Amino acid sequence: MAKVNPKVQQIRGKMKETLGKAMGDTSMQRAGRGDQLRAKAHKMTDKAAAQLRKRTGH
Repeated sequence: MAKVNPKVQQIRGKMKETLGKAMGDTSMQRAGRGDQLRAKAHKMTDKAAAQLRKRTGH
């Protein structure tokens, strides 16, 4: 599976959520929110890993 840039995933999720609201599709809204949450988790994980590398010198 290709790694997706978290910022792109967040934008895609926001677009999906907004489109779902406009169409009245709650499933699409949930999927969009899920994409946004995954992007946020990915960014937080990357930040934590960078901090860990910085502290351990690796």
